[in-house]
Amino acid sequence: MTHPEYPRTSAVPKAAPPEPGDQLGPAAAPPRRAFAPDLARGLMLCLIAIANVSVYLWGTQAATSLSGHPASDSLLDRILSVLTILFVDGSIYPMFAFLFGYGIVQFARTRTAVGDDPRTITAMLLRRNLWLVVFGLLHAALLFGGDILGAYGLCGLILSYLIQRAGDRALMITLWVLLGILGLFLLAQVGMILLAQALAGDTTDEPMLGDDAVGSFTTLLLTQGTGETNYLLAVGVRLLVWLLATVLGTLSLTVPLVIILGGLAARHRWIESRGEDATPRRPRLGLVAGVGIPLGVLGNLPQALAYLGWMPSDSTTVDITAVLTPVTGACAGLGYAALFGLVGLRVQDRPPRLLLPIAYLGKRSLSFYLFQSVVFAPLLAAWGFGLGRTWNTTPAFLLAIGVWIASLALATWMESRTYKGPAEVVLRRLTYGRAGRG
Repeated sequence: MTHPEYPRTSAVPKAAPPEPGDQLGPAAAPPRRAFAPDLARGLMLCLIAIANVSVYLWGTQAATSLSGHPASDSLLDRILSVLTILFVDGSIYPMFAFLFGYGIVQFARTRTAVGDDPRTITAMLLRRNLWLVVFGLLHAALLFGGDILGAYGLCGLILSYLIQRAGDRALMITLWVLLGILGLFLLAQVGMILLAQALAGDTTDEPMLGDDAVGSFTTLLLTQGTGETNYLLAVGVRLLVWLLATVLGTLSLTVPLVIILGGLAARHRWIESRGEDATPRRPRLGLVAGVGIPLGVLGNLPQALAYLGWMPSDSTTVDITAVLTPVTGACAGLGYAALFGLVGLRVQDRPPRLLLPIAYLGKRSLSFYLFQSVVFAPLLAAWGFGLGRTWNTTPAFLLAIGVWIASLALATWMESRTYKGPAEVVLRRLTYGRAGRG
């Protein structure tokens, strides 16, 4: 028996071929909701909770300047921290960026199907992304300086028109240009690190070039007001961190690159069942997952070894891999999207009851992303109950998993009553108003 929200793909009427200049095709019957992207978003929220909760452990010094994980003598703490460094850190937000780009095309396709013209859709996307930046600003001011809505909304303002209206060829050219610029920038950083080590010789007094800058920003990101008892001062720190993260997240090029990849993937329904429209052109999900995730683990391995004290935290290897982590993390993020998409596609026609709550959660990912901060910040920050001062990694992880499980239950309850996520409702109204269709 299929769930009515995720019916068999074969029941979807085949749309007419797209006309020249219309990448999303003409108006047609509104597309049924795809299960795999929602499943990926729901699983992503679990990993985001695990990644973010360590930020609130403000009472213990981080094991290394490049790691936000507190030092601990507990074997379980160390195991959990190492697993997070290897499999979560640096890879979940690229996955978020990929799904964000994927969602741009899904949004445009849905609006096209209900009869909106391309110019109207472009205006809607611009308003939607502008309000996401505002959501991110409020999220940072009130609760969490590590917010990523601002960076993705800013990238969406810049890229939405391109993703919606440009051809595949134009998107591919843009990707290659950005990749070239990013490659040159990374080569320059690696060269500076090697040059600094050569000039330093055997002395260990001077820090490696880049270690101070990265470490200082990481420390600022980790504190972001969680250890500040004065709430108003904490607001100022969080806003400063948010502003830096939003601007640097856009300028880093990895976020725009992955968003464009998400848009391209959505055009070809990469993690959706396409029935008769399926073509052999899209990269195999299993191959992307099998290559991307190990690359991410390999990129994070030196930092995991440094956390354990098995490698000097200021070694050249750690410095260089820290520079390359945004790229290897992006590979892992794409790998996770492919893996979760593969699972979703396998069960698309008859989603198991066990997976349905995860998809319901994914439908409301914006609301429950914010919900995590509503729980974490007052409990753990110094201006709240201050539990982050005494907690170590294990209870923090239990809290993260508990919040995710509670989110599953709440999302399932909302689905049973056809309630949308409150943040989604507000964003929807702001995007196309009360009179907006669909």
